[in-house]
Amino acid sequence: MTKKDYHVVPNGEGWAVKREGGDRASSLHDTQREAIDAGRDLAKANKTELVIHRPNGQIRDSDSYGNDPNPPKDTKH
Repeated sequence: MTKKDYHVVPNGEGWAVKREGGDRASSLHDTQREAIDAGRDLAKANKTELVIHRPNGQIRDSDSYGNDPNPPKDTKH
């Protein structure tokens, strides 16, 4: 089974949490913060990565919740 990350992406007037390679959103939210919280729960449960995008689609940040062989050295979390 391949790892499929979750992405927080802009969706019309709100934000969506989408599984990588999926056609439909896992969930829809009014704010990016709500989408990040929901995406974090899904990523933790599935031991994948959460990729957060900016309103223009660029990647803003990412967090790994799986067994990361190269854990980050930062202390933001």
